[in-house]
Amino acid sequence: MFDRLFGKRGGNAARGGPLAGLTVPSSAGVLSCRVLDPVHEPVRQAEFVVSDTAGRKVLAGETDPYGTALATVPAGEYRLAVTAEGYTPHHGTALVTEGVHTGLGDVMLQVAPQPPLPGPGDWEIDPAHSQIGFTARHIGLARIHGRFNGFAGAVRIADRMERSAMHVVIDAASIDTGVRMRDDHLRSGDFLDVGKYPTLEFYSERFTHRGGSRWAVTGALTLHGVSRTVTLDTQYLGLGNGLEGETRGACRATTELHREDFTLTWQTLLARGIAAVGSSISIDLDVQIVPKTSGS
Repeated sequence: MFDRLFGKRGGNAARGGPLAGLTVPSSAGVLSCRVLDPVHEPVRQAEFVVSDTAGRKVLAGETDPYGTALATVPAGEYRLAVTAEGYTPHHGTALVTEGVHTGLGDVMLQVAPQPPLPGPGDWEIDPAHSQIGFTARHIGLARIHGRFNGFAGAVRIADRMERSAMHVVIDAASIDTGVRMRDDHLRSGDFLDVGKYPTLEFYSERFTHRGGSRWAVTGALTLHGVSRTVTLDTQYLGLGNGLEGETRGACRATTELHREDFTLTWQTLLARGIAAVGSSISIDLDVQIVPKTSGS
């Protein structure tokens, strides 16, 4: 397939030319391609997966700053999948010969159609189909997962998405890690101090399109009485219809918080100076929004 689309470029021995310094096992060959966008610019950090004919993944990686993917694999027939944010996935096949560099040439990615954005107006987060989760490092080894069960939020979609705004309020006491003793400690003055700071709030008026379905939503997060600028790395998933025919929009978002930025400085050290709780917290959001009704 690649030969037909881009011209056959195999037959270069891995031990010659630009690959002269590359050591290749006698039973293997070298597979390479260059990934370009529609205007022939290299696509860096495009993900590629090489699988065998049975569909088993052999290896995976990312293209370099020049859009190049290079791999040493056992001789045989392979399937290559190339994906990048904002582009239509590319699939092809390649035959790798022992001691030979199989160059697949230029893989041209096409811009993917963008999902329609929510219409202008007032929308609200549907808490029954949304989740605010977090992950923290524990004793330097394991990870503790939790979530906030109580929250509400509104999104005002502008005529231009970049001018939209959102406001989310989280009930601090609704923190839930599945262990009552630990949750009570997190609610105490050592951490969230929910008696003094009953809510966490996030307010944003800055929506920045990063290309494809990626957006940056930047705003002020107020936690433990301290406000800091936070950016949510957001993937917009598009629009759909619920069981009752209602319109829904969906997205996923992530960010990382540092406890010290919000004066959450409680810590105890275990043997050999290992911290009981890590300094950074990973935040994962799954959000669905619905148009706000007049009665809500």
